[in-house]
Amino acid sequence: MSAPDFFVETLRRYWGYSSFRPGQEAIVRCIAAGRDTCVVMPTGGGKSLCYQLPAAMDPRRSAVVISPLIALMQDQVAQLQQIGIAAAFVNSSQPFAEREEIIRRAARVEYRLLYLSPESVAQNATLDWLSKVPVSYFVIDEAHCISEWGHEFRPEYRDLNRLRIRFPNCHLSAFTASATRRVRHDIIQQLWLRDPFRHIASFHRKNLRYTVKQTNSRNQGELLLQALRHAETGSVIVYVPTIARVRETVSFLESNGIPAIGYHGQMESAERKAAQEKWMLDEVRVIVCTIAFGLGINKPSVRCVIHLALPKGLEQYYQEAGRAGRDGLPADCVLLWRKGDAGTQAFFIKQISDEQERERAWRRYYDIRDYAESNECRQVRICKHFGETPKWERCETCDICSGSPGWLGDEAGSSAKEVLPRKSAAVGSAGTAPVGLSSSLGESLRQWRRKVAKEKSTAAFVVMHDTTLDDLCSKMPRNLQELRKVSGFGEKRTQLYGEHILSLIREDAGLGTGAG
Repeated sequence: MSAPDFFVETLRRYWGYSSFRPGQEAIVRCIAAGRDTCVVMPTGGGKSLCYQLPAAMDPRRSAVVISPLIALMQDQVAQLQQIGIAAAFVNSSQPFAEREEIIRRAARVEYRLLYLSPESVAQNATLDWLSKVPVSYFVIDEAHCISEWGHEFRPEYRDLNRLRIRFPNCHLSAFTASATRRVRHDIIQQLWLRDPFRHIASFHRKNLRYTVKQTNSRNQGELLLQALRHAETGSVIVYVPTIARVRETVSFLESNGIPAIGYHGQMESAERKAAQEKWMLDEVRVIVCTIAFGLGINKPSVRCVIHLALPKGLEQYYQEAGRAGRDGLPADCVLLWRKGDAGTQAFFIKQISDEQERERAWRRYYDIRDYAESNECRQVRICKHFGETPKWERCETCDICSGSPGWLGDEAGSSAKEVLPRKSAAVGSAGTAPVGLSSSLGESLRQWRRKVAKEKSTAAFVVMHDTTLDDLCSKMPRNLQELRKVSGFGEKRTQLYGEHILSLIREDAGLGTGAG
């Protein structure tokens, strides 16, 4: 079997996809060949597969992934285990005995991927036991955190160049969804990457519709309600600037018949976890949160992200708004800002003691303010900010190009065309166009997925993506062989859930609602 066929066969075997997304195969081949890489790929572009697949192909060594959040590690490991790839994480949330057992198993190369936090890598004890593990390569996820010019700078990331010193024969790969040209240069310099292969994907998210509206204290609440009523399906994230606004907004939504749950940094850890799990399990559609909720949230079926204040900067807005539409289907990114946001921003910026960082914070504020007040295409503006020069001038999907959406109530919006219809085909990971769920089978599959997710204490999308549910309803497979042709059904998922899925389909067809 030729090398390219082997890559595709691995993709089909574990992930159940028949082809790579644009850019993925070149990155996979470089990592598999032992070359340093620096990858900037928008949220939902399939970054994790790029570094997971080469690890799945190497039975003699393990890849080590440096990830900033425990929740993110848990989701990634759960997803890998679901598709039959041995993976584990080591962090402070585990009992000592459990950590020691994983470390022993890692030394025996029982895992294809091992996830660690940047804080743990800074400890000599971690590097000591890691030196006994046959490591193929290291992956630095959310690599923009290493740069002081990044919007989520974390000092512990600066110590990660120790990996180059302690493991000179292992190559490094840096991955991020949002990094300006300056941040990209800083990532390569700080990690001491050696002649890295660079993949900078376009920052144009074609499935996202950006809408910006200046509001005031009298009309912002009503516009929020209109936006939520417009987003009829999928999950919604509402970002607010303060903890007090979280409570106020949740209360406001519930008084208007919209169930919502709050999330902020001052909640008890168990309470925060329960809120996040409730949202991830689709038990509540709307989550209202501060920026404490964000990094590593990778739920694919978010149909709308709404900001009720100006974010700290354009990079942060791109990353937060980009949590919408990770499945490639149409989604809305709505910024409802007020002039008073400047006072809130000024308050937080004045708390920064370091003069240079304070200046950078003001620069980020001016960038997002300019974006909000600009008459230039939103997508063009974003692309230019990240150093990309688009060959087009209009995206034809944002409010600048196509007019404000009708739900805003503007005169311009009343005649504006709906460029992103609620039911729309979009290319999925396997290159297929998902069809909308049939009412009966779709609901049966969702209930089954929710039940399995609860039993496994994991997110619903970890069990199965919405795009896979779409493809099931479209193809209505009758046996395991046909099921393997459904996007997202690799060997392990077919083994785990195949017969039960087929029984649900047969039951639905027997009722006369899904037969075709």
